[in-house]
Amino acid sequence: MTQITFIFPGQGSQKVGMGVELAGTYPIAKDVFDEADNLLERPLSQLCFEGPEAELKQTENTQLAILTCSVATLRVLTQLGIVPQVVAGHSLGEYSALVTSGVLEFADALRLVSARAQFMAEAGEEQNGTMAALLGMDAEQLEHFCEKVDGVVKIANYNCPGQLVISGEVDAVNQVVALAADIIGARRCRSLPVSGAFHSPLMESAQQKFQVVLDSVKFCPPQINITMNVTGEFATDTENIKHLLFQQITEPVQWEKTLYTIKKSGITDFVEVGPGKVLSGLVKRTLPESSALNVEDVETLSLVTDKYGNGE
Repeated sequence: MTQITFIFPGQGSQKVGMGVELAGTYPIAKDVFDEADNLLERPLSQLCFEGPEAELKQTENTQLAILTCSVATLRVLTQLGIVPQVVAGHSLGEYSALVTSGVLEFADALRLVSARAQFMAEAGEEQNGTMAALLGMDAEQLEHFCEKVDGVVKIANYNCPGQLVISGEVDAVNQVVALAADIIGARRCRSLPVSGAFHSPLMESAQQKFQVVLDSVKFCPPQINITMNVTGEFATDTENIKHLLFQQITEPVQWEKTLYTIKKSGITDFVEVGPGKVLSGLVKRTLPESSALNVEDVETLSLVTDKYGNGE
């Protein structure tokens, strides 16, 4: 039987209509959206299914929507007998991974993500921050540029070889982009449409507020192996996992390292669970010999069940 890693997307993968097909086809998926609507006391499902897009893009909505859609998709896969041996999530996606591994109940994940999104949005309003993606840049050289300019700017995402994201004060990010453009060309530098400098020191106020909410939630030992963003390594201790979630708000996402850690464990088949296929692309660029499929609707689900549904 092929061993699989489930990977869960983060902010930026949202789109109007996400989850609507699966919820309409599988009652177990609809139940997840209903649970979210009831717990949040607002129609999150309607926002996922119908938009409007501008509202769905707001951090406070996006993070909850992607979590709910990912868990709904997960429930369908589980019902069909497709289960992972390892899980990992990119930034916000880490909460979907924690639900999958049994560390968090879905209701508690919603509570945490609701608070996390609110505090990050507030920090974004307090601080004039932004993010930018850079393609074809060497990490060491980019780190040097970040140290060289005035102001706060750090690498926020080590996504895959040649794809890095920086985060920090607007002027500092622009200075680094200008330096990088001289080497890799302006077309390989792209500002990201975000409401704050995520995974940077500018999120410290969000981090401090979040600690109180983290301490109010029960964490259970993982039943499925999970890798964490901050270290890119497996974690088993619940207190350590909780601390890594605290750190994750200001620390970079070590996604490339995460994928190499999973490969070292002997697994080369990945299924992206939730909207979009951003992470599937990162897997293919990091581990070209691996298999990466995504599940976000009935069509993509059938591709995954055809490959893994018969105990292959």
